[in-house]
Amino acid sequence: MVKSYSKNANHNMRRPVIKEEVVSFMRTAQKENTGHLKELEIFARNENIPIIQPEIVSYFRFLMQTLAPKKILEVGTAIGFSALLMAENAPAAKITTIDRNEEMIGFAKTNFAKYDTRKQITLLEGDASDLLATLEETYDFVFMDSAKSKYIVFLPEILKRLAVGGVIVFDDVFQGGDIVKPIEDVRRGQRTIYRGLQKLFKTTLRHQELTATILPLGDGLLLLRKNSDRITIED
Repeated sequence: MVKSYSKNANHNMRRPVIKEEVVSFMRTAQKENTGHLKELEIFARNENIPIIQPEIVSYFRFLMQTLAPKKILEVGTAIGFSALLMAENAPAAKITTIDRNEEMIGFAKTNFAKYDTRKQITLLEGDASDLLATLEETYDFVFMDSAKSKYIVFLPEILKRLAVGGVIVFDDVFQGGDIVKPIEDVRRGQRTIYRGLQKLFKTTLRHQELTATILPLGDGLLLLRKNSDRITIED
């Protein structure tokens, strides 16, 4: 049994914000996971561990095969599902993934040892707040799937390490639709996330040196493209 994800965890990301029948179509009509990715998907669903939804899996296959990134950074490893998905679809990429949850790190290490056959993935253990500043690589693709309230906190360090033309994908930015509500209508326990995501949107969506788009896949994706090295993020 997995202990570090409570049955009372944040379920906002599991509340579709588009028609249920459209979500169902996206999740059943597209290519399914197979092999070890299917096994990990079933394990995660059974144990209440949040991983990317099937429609985002399909989108990531497309992104990896189209962009063919060489250096990928992921913040939020969990059991290693997304890292292994990216490795499978970007076989030339080197992937660095960060997590601080000891239980998840244990699962990820086991899964990487079994399934990372090309040895593409490096797992860094610890808080991204500390580790990001120590990274010396330049990345052309970044996947953010950690604490949603920290996205805006991590953004300046991420942008420093993102190549011009590189892409960042932020997961779960709709919070089940809460993001479009007045803060008074959001549960108190979710308001820190709400404030952090509102600041992320305000900072990025109309930034002159970024190209941004929001996609209604899963619980919402925010994509950013870095267009120059002259990027300033204001507090």
